[in-house]
Parts: sequence; structure tokens; C-alpha cells
Amino acid sequence: MALRGALVTPTVTNRAAITNVGRIRTLMKRVTEYGGQPTVRTALLLMAYLYPRPGELRAASWSEFDLEQGIWTIPAGRTKMRREHRKPPDDEPLALLSDLRTLTGHGDLVFPSLTSSFRPISENTMTGALRRMGYTSNDMTAHGFRATASTLLNESGLWSPDAIERELGHVEINAVRRAYNRADDWDKRREMAKWFSALHTGLVDCSQRKIPVLGFHCAGIGASLWGAHLHLVRGFRSRRQVT
Repeated sequence: MALRGALVTPTVTNRAAITNVGRIRTLMKRVTEYGGQPTVRTALLLMAYLYPRPGELRAASWSEFDLEQGIWTIPAGRTKMRREHRKPPDDEPLALLSDLRTLTGHGDLVFPSLTSSFRPISENTMTGALRRMGYTSNDMTAHGFRATASTLLNESGLWSPDAIERELGHVEINAVRRAYNRADDWDKRREMAKWFSALHTGLVDCSQRKIPVLGFHCAGIGASLWGAHLHLVRGFRSRRQVT
């Protein structure tokens, strides 16, 4: 049963975003090679892998992350929908967070300001880094990573629109269905996070291989990652056919 009509979404404000796969590949390469503050580079990479709202990431505290279990719990008071939201980071974002903890783990904030460890980086920090990479306000914004993720996930044809909407942090109206589907969707979203993480890791350096479904070329994925991607695609398709 489709639940798209039962999901609460905030008023839409269009923000610049890159949704062309070739340009996403270039964006990931530029972010990976960004020579500014390491914390800002990590913040942008986490925006790409996890696509939260920028304010949810920049003001995150280390207490929200369970790196062993791979869970990021955003408190209700920090979400736009005013409901607790859990996200399932996969191996690559978890590795980024583990490395970052050696830099900022002595304090509470994951991304403290350079001027005060008690204040997070400003809302313009990530956008400013994108500008230094050559992206204008009409090209890409920090919030645009959400549109980028939504486009890639929806166009893959592998994931239900409802699972994607829930991962984006949109809330279901019906309380009974919300309680029932929370557990049901978590495993799907974990699998989606694994696929999306592998996809983005491949996009960092790609040009020749063609990824099924999305229809773009990616040579730098490497044999093991490419095999993992095909395994995920085939495994998901076979389960969907059975059920």
C-alpha cells in the first residue's frame, strides 16, 4: 500500500542542486579533493552520503552517533518535523566520522566553529566551501545534496518512494502506520544506505563502466565495489520478485 499521500512534507523551497550524474561525479571529486578545513570537507562528504538537512548536520553532537551500531539519532528538537529521526550511516560515512572524532571528539559538537568549541560551524560554512570550488548560488547549495540524493535514489528504480521520503525525514500522518512501518522500513533503509554509499564512493572517480538502472559510466569503482553493487542490485530485484 502506497503511503505517499500519508507523509507530511514541509513547504518546498527550491534550492540549487546538481542532479545530472556527470556533474555529480565532478562534484564528488571536487569535494574529495577540497583543500580547505578538513572538518568542512568531511561535512560536505557527509551531506552527500547522508543527505540530512544542513542544520541537522552542522549542529550535531557526538552523543547522537552510535558508530558501532551505525545509527545517527537526530533529536526531535533539532528536526524540522519536530520528531526524532534515525539515519543508518554505512561504512564510508562511519569511517569519515571515526576519522573526524580524532579531531573534534574531545568536545560535544561534531563540527565546532573555529572561534568557539561551544558553537557549531555557521550555516554559510559549507555553502562558502562550494563557492570556493567554483559553484555559484545557481549551481549548488548545501541543501541541494538532498535533491541530488532524492534524484539518484528515485531514478535507480530500486527503492520505494515511501522509504526514500522517510530517509529524507518526512513524517507519516497516521500514528498507527507510523509505528508499524518504523521497524519495517529500517532494514530497507539500511540496504538503501549501503547501495547509496557504494554508488557515491564509485562516483568519486568514474568514467567508463556502466551502472545498470542509472545508465551512466563509472570506471574507477574497482572490481570489489562493482561486484558489491551488482550483488545489491540483483539481490534486491530477486527479493522484490519473490515478495
